[in-house]
Formats: sequence, structure tokens, C-alpha cells
Amino acid sequence: MTRRFSGLLIDLPPPGWVGRLVRARSTVLILLVFGLFLVACAGTSATGQLNADPANADPANVPVSQELPAAFIDADASAIVAAHEQVLVGIYERLLPSVVEIRTSRRLGLPEELPSFPSIPGFPEDRFPFERSGGSGFVWDDQGHIVTNHHVVDGADRLTVIFSDGTERQAEVLGTDPDSDLAVLKLLDRDGLTMPPAPLGDSGAVKPGQLAVAIGSPFGQEFTITSGIVSAVGRTIRSGNSQFSIPEVIQTDAPINPGNSGGPLLDRNGHVIGVNTQIISRSGSNSGIGFAVPINTAKRVIPELIENGQYQYAWLGISGTSLRPDVAELMDLPRDTRGTLVIDVTRNGPAEAAGLLGSDRSEQVEGLDLRLGGDIIVAIDGTQVRTIDDLIAYLVDNTRPEDESVLEVIREDGSRETIQVTLDRRPSP
Repeated sequence: MTRRFSGLLIDLPPPGWVGRLVRARSTVLILLVFGLFLVACAGTSATGQLNADPANADPANVPVSQELPAAFIDADASAIVAAHEQVLVGIYERLLPSVVEIRTSRRLGLPEELPSFPSIPGFPEDRFPFERSGGSGFVWDDQGHIVTNHHVVDGADRLTVIFSDGTERQAEVLGTDPDSDLAVLKLLDRDGLTMPPAPLGDSGAVKPGQLAVAIGSPFGQEFTITSGIVSAVGRTIRSGNSQFSIPEVIQTDAPINPGNSGGPLLDRNGHVIGVNTQIISRSGSNSGIGFAVPINTAKRVIPELIENGQYQYAWLGISGTSLRPDVAELMDLPRDTRGTLVIDVTRNGPAEAAGLLGSDRSEQVEGLDLRLGGDIIVAIDGTQVRTIDDLIAYLVDNTRPEDESVLEVIREDGSRETIQVTLDRRPSP
């Protein structure tokens, strides 16, 4: 059927079909409205379900502005974090009375080229410039002995030890060991002090991945606790005070900064496993690589510093390096040969007296000047030596001056020999 509306011709379906279509459209409209209502109800229901049972909700679907209820936090995860916090709090509270801040001042002498400096008008003759610095330390025993780093107190004219309760006492240097960067202070007055010794651990049992905690005064922020893990063990570093190295050093990523020096590095039980000493940094502040002198080294050194004011190390009298596979190959040895390649032998030293030979030639490989031809130490007193670190650690841990040791060496021609050497004491700087 065709009808005309305002000059337009429109084809319409039969009248009966039109009625059915209108009714159908009305039904669809009603269903759409009802569906929207259900969706709205479903949204309300979902919100109610989240509040009722947060464990079944998806955090990704929760609006940013909507704060998650406390019940949404996993109970087991929360307990683990709480336990970790409790360990750190416990360490801090137990060790705090045993940790000290050390402030130093050093009177700077006048340059010889400025002899008239004190006579400048208005400048008192007894007023000289001072250099002030500081570090950390910890109580060693109940006799008033404080352990810190050698470099913290080196050259200091005045030492002030500050406890966590604010008590200050003057101290004097009782003994230092530049080679291990350790020092012992003696309090001049202990009256009224409660100073429990810090419990000592076993650095030989420390493993990478274990919890590491440092307490000290970084940048003068006294009694600060930082934590991380033991990143590595068995490192060898230069002491920074002499030409000798410190073996078996503990590496940690627990933040250590200037002012932490001399403070304790602790395990999860609050036992001292090391004495914080150095960091590797391009900026001068922590970059996640810090070092601590192992406490087992301190156990050997500190008692002698208390008794004699110094510690004497055995001395072999060589400089060397770990034998690399490419160097071994250049020396016509199997690439898997390991040991300490002797580079130089100190004149009139124990090694020279025993007949050890140093390198006699060099060869350039990829721009590197490689020393060749010296003896290769592969064992000492029956203990295998694979690297220069092994040799240094053995000498420090197991020998003293005037001891006799037996070295097994590979000579330049590939033959093996046994050499007996009488160790001397390290020369003074």
C-alpha cells in the first residue's frame, strides 16, 4: 500500500504487520530499559561483593581513587613483611647500646713557606686550622675498648666517642693496623657507662644472599640503620693505607656511606660479621658496592693491638697475579693451569732467599702488556693455590713471621719443584 505524506510517496507494509512491528519495537524498548536496569543492579552487586569478599576481587578492576580495604591484603604476605621488620627492629634495639659515633679533629700545621701566618693582626697565635671528620665504631669488650677503622682515627689529635644516649667520652688510640684498616680506641673515662660488647659472629660461615645490616653515622646522621644482603664473600681489596691487600672481605649492597666506616656489619642474629671500611663509587656516595673487613680478621688483629699496639704479618716478598688461561698458553702450559704467577721478587726478601724467580719477559696481546716467565705457585703447605687471592688469604690466616712454609711451584720449563721458604715480617711503609 502506498500513502502520500507531504508530497512524498512511502511504501508501507500491510496494516496488520505494522501493528505487530510496533508491538515488537515496544517490547524491544522495554527489554533494553530492563537490561540497563539489570546492568546497573549488577554493578551495585559487584561492588557489594568486593566489600564482602575482597579475596575474590581483581585489583586491576578497582578504580584508582578507591582505596582497597585492609582485608584485601594477603595475610601470609603481611606476616612475612612483619617478621622481616621485626628482625630489623630487634637488631637495632639490641645493638644500639654497643654502637658509637666517633668524631675526630686534627690540628693542621702551618706551611713552612708561611712562617708569619700566626702574626697576622687580629689572628691569635694559638688559633690554628683544624680538620674535623668522623666515623663509627662498636664496643669490643667491657674494658672500654672501641673498634673502628684505621683511616677514621689516623692522625687525629682529639677523639670523641658518642653513645646512643648522647653520652660523650674522650678516647685515645691504643693501636692501629693500616694493612687491615683496623684500630682500637681506649676510653679515658668509663665512669657511669653501660657499654655491652657487640656479639661477634663467624665471617667464615657467611654466604652470599644472607641478610646484611649496617649501623653507623653516614654523613653525620648518627645511629642510622641500613639493610641489604651479602653480595659476595672472599673479595680481596687494597687497604688504602699501605701497599698490602685485605683478603676474604665481605661485599654488601647494604647502603654504606662516608661516616659508616668502622661501624659493624651484622647478620640476621645481630652478630658482627664485618667492620665496614670502603665503598666503590663514582659519586662519593653509596652505589650498592660496599666492603667490610671480616670479623675473623678482627678476632686475630684486635687482641694484639690491645696488647702490643700493632700486628705483625708474615711476608713472602713477591708481587704477583692470578695466572690467566691466555698467559698459561703463551708459556706453553695447559690453558687450565691455575696458580699465582710471580711477577717480581723483592730484593733481599724471603722469596729471593728461597730461590723464587720473577717474570723475565713480556708480550703484548690486544694492547695488554702481559708478563711471562715467572714461577707459578700452585700450592702452599699442601693447600691448593688457584689465584693470588688464595695465596694472600693463606698467608694472612695461617702464618706468622719466622714460620717456614713449603711452596709447590711450576718453573718456566714446565717442571714442578718444592721450595722451602722462611717467612719474614712485612716491612714498614
